[in-house]
Amino acid sequence: MGTGSSILGADADWGETSLGDMPESCVAAVLLNLDPPEICQVACLNRAFRGAASADCVWAGKLPANYRYLAALAAAADDEGDGDGDGNVKPCSPISTKKGIYARLCRPTPFDGGTKEFWIEKNKGGLCMSISSKAMAITGIDDRRYWSHLVTEESR
Repeated sequence: MGTGSSILGADADWGETSLGDMPESCVAAVLLNLDPPEICQVACLNRAFRGAASADCVWAGKLPANYRYLAALAAAADDEGDGDGDGNVKPCSPISTKKGIYARLCRPTPFDGGTKEFWIEKNKGGLCMSISSKAMAITGIDDRRYWSHLVTEESR
C-alpha cells in the first residue's frame, strides 16, 4: 500500500529546485530577522539572495529613526572633505538605497568643527558618538584654572 500510488509517480520529471527558485519577497522576509553582517553573508549565496539583501525594506528596519538627519550630516561632512586642493568641491552623488545609507553611516562622520563624530555600530545598528576633550566644558565654571587643555607625551 502506498508504493507507486503517489500522484507524482516514479517517472515524473519535475526538475531540480534550488534556493534560487525561492521568490525574492520570501527571502527578504527571512532577512528582516537577521543582523546586517548576516545579511551580507547570505547575499553571497546566489542572485535571489543578493537581490533580496539589497532591498530597501530589509535595511529600513536596521536604520535609526533619525537616519535622514544623520545622512544629511554625513553628506555635509563628505562635501566639506571632498576637494581638489584649490578650494573646488567635487560633487558628491547622493546615496539612493537604504543599504548604501546604512553603509555610509557605519563610517565615522565628524561634525561640530571636528570635535565630535558619530557612526552606527555595524552589528546591531546602535548609534555611537565620540566627543573629544576639546569639545567638553565644565558646567558652571568658565575659569581657565579648572579646565585647560594640556598636551602630554602620553596622550594621543
